[in-house]
Amino acid sequence: MSDKLPTPIEIGLTAAIVAIEDNEPLILTASGGDGENLAGLPYGPFEAVTHRTFEIGLRAWVEEQTGLRLGYVEQLYTFGDRGRHARIGDTDVHVASIGYLALTRAADNVSRAPGASFEPWYRYFPWEDWRAAQPDIIARAIIPELTAWAAEAETPDTARALGRKDRVRLFFGVDGAQWDEERVLDRYELLYEAGLIEEARRDGRPAALARNTIPLLGVPMRFDHRRILATAIARLRAKLKYRPVVFELLPPEFTLTELQRTVEAISGRHLHKQNFRRLVEAGALVEPTGEMSTHTGGRPAALFRFRREVLQERPAPGLRVRGRR
Repeated sequence: MSDKLPTPIEIGLTAAIVAIEDNEPLILTASGGDGENLAGLPYGPFEAVTHRTFEIGLRAWVEEQTGLRLGYVEQLYTFGDRGRHARIGDTDVHVASIGYLALTRAADNVSRAPGASFEPWYRYFPWEDWRAAQPDIIARAIIPELTAWAAEAETPDTARALGRKDRVRLFFGVDGAQWDEERVLDRYELLYEAGLIEEARRDGRPAALARNTIPLLGVPMRFDHRRILATAIARLRAKLKYRPVVFELLPPEFTLTELQRTVEAISGRHLHKQNFRRLVEAGALVEPTGEMSTHTGGRPAALFRFRREVLQERPAPGLRVRGRR
């Protein structure tokens, strides 16, 4: 029997809290209070004596750090990779974090606790915003670097079903492949594996340490919080298509243009106006309020609200939108 003591493990709780403001998807960031300048997601340890459940603990930490009381919350995944706290040679407690996705309408009403602020999530993932066109950073920086990295593989990786070249093609939609907006985490993990983002260098990954310089591919985050955020974005983009979660981000009454802009902001895709409206009408997700909005900057527009009866009418009431590309 080994005399080696087991590594102590702590359970952490991390929240990716999303809001929409001025047609931009925002993520709530909070300072960890440890002197680091990097942005991070609100997080804290699960305290078994104080917190009866993980979710209760998460809500308590978020309110303490940001002043925000959460509404919609769902669990994402448990993140426990070695090195996730980037302490080389560290023998302290290893933290496994349970990640959550939360949605709020309170971006402009959050109590401004010190260090808490909503930031555009495309600051951290600039290659994910295709609303105007394919982001320049993909052709200019990402694909050349990934292509060179893929060419370095002398032998196939038998542990993976897809080789480097195939993953670059499929995840970034090049060489005839289609861009899939849901593969946010796959793209982040590929960039991390190739050593092309700051977190990989900070975590001591060989591919990153072998590079003289690392391109500026979005803003890095504390610990593995950008990986957790990538997971949250991917989950939300997928869930739009089979659950009416978008209405958690909208005011109780909204115009169809506001609904479309919100869906575009989350998916990162431009949507054809008339096709989108036909999709909304066919899905019977909304109903008119009988009122008009005069805050459109142009002609008054009809106001709508979410039709909650749809939740009893079918099992997957979402918006199965398709981009034009």
